[in-house]
Amino acid sequence: MSDPRRSLPGVDSLLASAEFRPLLAGHPRSRVIRATRAVLDALRGEMGESAQPALPEDYAGYARRVADLLIILDRPSLRDVVNATGVVLHTNLGRAPLSRSARAAMLRAGEGYSNLEFDLEAGVRGSRYVHCVDLLREITGAPDALVVNNNAAAVVLAINTMAQGREVLVSRGELVEIGGGFRIPDMISRSGATLREVGTTNRTRLSDYRKAAEDRAAAAILKVHRSNFRISGFTEEATVSQLAELARELKLPLFHDLGSGLLADPGVLGLPEEPRAPDSLRNGAHAVAISGDKLLGGPQAGIILGRTEIVARMRENPLTRAFRVDKVTLAGLEATLRHYLDPQEALREIPALRMISTPPEELESRSRAIARALGDTALEVRVVEGDGAVGGGTYPEVPLPGWTLRIRVPGVSSQETALRLRSGEPPIVARREDEEVVLDIRTVDPTDDETLVAALRGLSPPSSDTLSHRQTSGLQDRAE
Repeated sequence: MSDPRRSLPGVDSLLASAEFRPLLAGHPRSRVIRATRAVLDALRGEMGESAQPALPEDYAGYARRVADLLIILDRPSLRDVVNATGVVLHTNLGRAPLSRSARAAMLRAGEGYSNLEFDLEAGVRGSRYVHCVDLLREITGAPDALVVNNNAAAVVLAINTMAQGREVLVSRGELVEIGGGFRIPDMISRSGATLREVGTTNRTRLSDYRKAAEDRAAAAILKVHRSNFRISGFTEEATVSQLAELARELKLPLFHDLGSGLLADPGVLGLPEEPRAPDSLRNGAHAVAISGDKLLGGPQAGIILGRTEIVARMRENPLTRAFRVDKVTLAGLEATLRHYLDPQEALREIPALRMISTPPEELESRSRAIARALGDTALEVRVVEGDGAVGGGTYPEVPLPGWTLRIRVPGVSSQETALRLRSGEPPIVARREDEEVVLDIRTVDPTDDETLVAALRGLSPPSSDTLSHRQTSGLQDRAE
């Protein structure tokens, strides 16, 4: 018996057909060849597994499959998505979305030249580390500031500057793990310092720090804000002001890894009180590190705020060049910080703050409008109260009360429905609960509501000549 795979047309015959001419006109020939071979390889694999595979009926069918794959291959790796999870600072989806002003500033900085490291008045080389400093001083009251590429870099740079080759005192209850499996003990080790654990997981007193410093091996005290979890019950910890008094007594610098970057009033956002950088500085911390892309609402950056002499030493540390921030980030951060000159403007213009503070009744109204737009479809749609989250390792267990859309597609699992939404253009990322797809529009920009409606209306099985979602990754691997 002859091999049925021999019935597949050859690459050359397909490329020579009229059906493939539009593909060759719109794409490089080499790319069309790779995509065609990938489609044929996939069909051979299916024929090896099934006695009656679903083959394209004609060359037009092959052309449609290749066209589908070319669309996938032409998509950029980093793509826009619609975040319908209700998690505002979703780390996997890029954390804080940027304000219009920040986006425009970053575009301008990327389009041409700038005075990144040029002193326009003197006409000589300048420093990228002067940008944003005046704004940070004005907004936070810090004597000086330094911007690097993320908060983890800020911590490593600070510890390396303050305590290289010596000990850093840290409470056992603050030896946290941040995103991606990175842990404070490992970061201290990589900074060139030695970790000196103080107290216990649930109780660390001021006397524990004093006792640990008796041998004079310590060079700094590090306090880490537990932003991504809570310890409750039989607990005790030293406050920043208490540690600052001890640091003065021992003549050691106190560094506060605050992380979350909250500068707005949490009460106005409807959130519980949370430590903020200005408070830590007023309470005596010598330096504080915060993130730019969390509750501050800007691009990814690590911001060090502190006393002039300490920040100056960090600025001169060779690691600062390894951790330096680029011009586009500085432009976006500066534009974001300018919003904070007017607290009301910050709440209005910074998307993360606006999403967090959106009233539940507004979310209910939008959710019901979307549900009405789907009333003539076969979808099962419910509008139900549900909680969002701040995310980004901040405010754990603090819900954001709101409303959600819960979707069922008859005859289709919630897993497959969620996959189809993620496979659309743009991809829509949602949650799954109790065999329903849950869409929380708190994190969906109102301008994307129509996009969401269109994607939900289009939930239907793919045709036989269209690539299935499960084939996509395999074909892409073959083509590239």
